Amino acid sequence: MSRVTVDAEQSFREEIRAWLAPRLPLPPLPLDDIERRDHLTGWQRELYDAGLVAVSFPEPYGGRGLSPVFDAIVLEELGAVGAPSAFHYGYVARVLLEYGSDEQRERFIRPALRGDERWCQGFSEPDAGSDLASIRTRAVRDGDEFVVTGQKVWTSRAHWADWCLLLVRTGAPDSRHRGLSCLILPTDCPGLTIRPFRELTGGLEFAELFLDDVRVPVTNVVGEVDGGWRVAMSTVAYERGPSDVGKIADLRARLHRLVHTMVERGVSTDEPLALDLARAELALEVLAAHVQRSLRDRESGHADLNGTSVDKLLVSSTDQALARLEMIAAGADAVLGRNPRAGFDYLDSRAASIYGGTTQIQLNILADRVLGLPKA
Repeated sequence: MSRVTVDAEQSFREEIRAWLAPRLPLPPLPLDDIERRDHLTGWQRELYDAGLVAVSFPEPYGGRGLSPVFDAIVLEELGAVGAPSAFHYGYVARVLLEYGSDEQRERFIRPALRGDERWCQGFSEPDAGSDLASIRTRAVRDGDEFVVTGQKVWTSRAHWADWCLLLVRTGAPDSRHRGLSCLILPTDCPGLTIRPFRELTGGLEFAELFLDDVRVPVTNVVGEVDGGWRVAMSTVAYERGPSDVGKIADLRARLHRLVHTMVERGVSTDEPLALDLARAELALEVLAAHVQRSLRDRESGHADLNGTSVDKLLVSSTDQALARLEMIAAGADAVLGRNPRAGFDYLDSRAASIYGGTTQIQLNILADRVLGLPKA
């Protein structure tokens, strides 16, 4: 890496720190769903207006046209002071940037990045989670519209969303990945029912979607009709990228809180808990280094989509390790209400090995596509 690049990255870090300084200390992220939504929406707009959301996007969309590495720098600096990332709509905006029509890019990307409009992703179904090629939600062409019928599940923040990136079957029932399409679905359309369900955390992160003869204009197809598999795989790859969904900032913020808790409780550096913390911090640095390398590969046009499986595995293990330590450090406070964040984070982290593709699926991808191991 050249001296010029190093200087530019350091200068950018200093710009972010100067912007953050008068805002510190930042208020804690609320646990209540509505308060959390409103807090993160306001924070995303602050970041966007400061030019700190999706800085690798072209300038017409509010970005700076910088290397994707600069997106990771923003997240590292936010997490270092315990700040959350923006809402995770950047990966949807990237898919629209890559596959959307000119009209779709103009209409949707900027509002998504600024948080003026919220998005969800309708891929998984009750009988099609990891195997997206087996989805059954059907879209039948009727003139200038598709009529959509089916069900989705595990749709994150659907009850908050204005729009849904919906994966549907437009080909024959047995067409597998060859007959899928992606649609932009407004969440206030007739025939769509959104039913959120409560998690162990007490939150309402996920929802079911029921589609009963929902009409979607053909102009809302992202990419080509029956060409949705490529769009879906790009979406999943970006979703697994911890830089694209802000996970680096969230993990660094958790580390920040954990160190603060240990200092408050007087944990000495020679205790086993401190050694476990050092291991977790090292795992986070390995993840960050891998993300930086992946982003530089993306910039040079040599991105390896299989590498996102490595990202996902590292994210899951690091997330769960930090959450476990946070729970131990909080002790009884985690269950007596004095430190509800620790209990929330621990329960929430258990989903890390499922969402975005299970740990087992990621291991299978690496075994098959990277190591070339024979299938059982």
